[in-house]
Amino acid sequence: MKKRLLFHDYLPEAYKLMKEIDAVAKVGIEPLYIEMIKIRTSQLNGCAYCLNMHTTDAIKLGEDPQRLNVLSAWREALNWFTEEEQVILQLTEEVTLIGQHGISDKVYDRAVELFGEEKLARLILAAISINSWTRVGVSQHLHPVKYKL
Repeated sequence: MKKRLLFHDYLPEAYKLMKEIDAVAKVGIEPLYIEMIKIRTSQLNGCAYCLNMHTTDAIKLGEDPQRLNVLSAWREALNWFTEEEQVILQLTEEVTLIGQHGISDKVYDRAVELFGEEKLARLILAAISINSWTRVGVSQHLHPVKYKL
């Protein structure tokens, strides 16, 4: 693959703003929920760089690697994921694939019941944010790096 530009070299102010959006999104949200959003979005968007980073971060936070192994097929392992996690994963998928049918009323309403409107706003923003990051990673052909666990 041909080397491409590095986003932060040409638009450092945009890179900084994207990091600020991440910070706003995660306020009051369980760190593992945030990583779950980032991992599922990275899987759907095919960003190896982000997927590697966020699975590593999730393991450092105490996530069970076996759950990460089945996250892309979470519907086949419902007993491994709480109802809250299932709603977060469905919401994440619907935000990531928003052009297909938007966010369904069923998922939206259940998310409001479980999290309230402010947390739901933050969960949606977290999904929007990582979708932006994965597009940066994929468009720049960023390669995963080795992290120490």
